[in-house]
Amino acid sequence: MSGLIQPVADGIRLRLKVAPKARRTAIGDIMADADGAPVLKVAVTAAPEDGKANAAVIALLAKEWGVAKTAISVVSGATDRRKLVEIRGQPEELAARIAGWLNRDH
Repeated sequence: MSGLIQPVADGIRLRLKVAPKARRTAIGDIMADADGAPVLKVAVTAAPEDGKANAAVIALLAKEWGVAKTAISVVSGATDRRKLVEIRGQPEELAARIAGWLNRDH
C-alpha cells in the first residue's frame, strides 16, 4: 500500500482509477497504474457526465470510510478515469482508518 495514501498538510490524497457505468458501485482492489504507481480501483454506476460519476465516487468513499462528503474533493482528473482525491482531516487518523478498511475482508 506504500505510495497509495499520500499525507498532505490538511489531510491525505489517494490515486483512484474509476470505472463509471459499472454494474455495481464498489471499492475494488489496489492495482498498478500504467506508470507503475499504486491506484485504488473504484466502480460506480453513474455515467461520466455533468460530474455525476465524481459525485458518486465521493459519496461512496464518504460512506465507506465514515467521512463527510464535503471533506472529499477531486483535485485532479475531474474528466479522466484516473483521479487524485483529497480527504481533509487529521492525516494520521485518516490514513490509519483507510488502511484498516482496505486490509479487512469486505
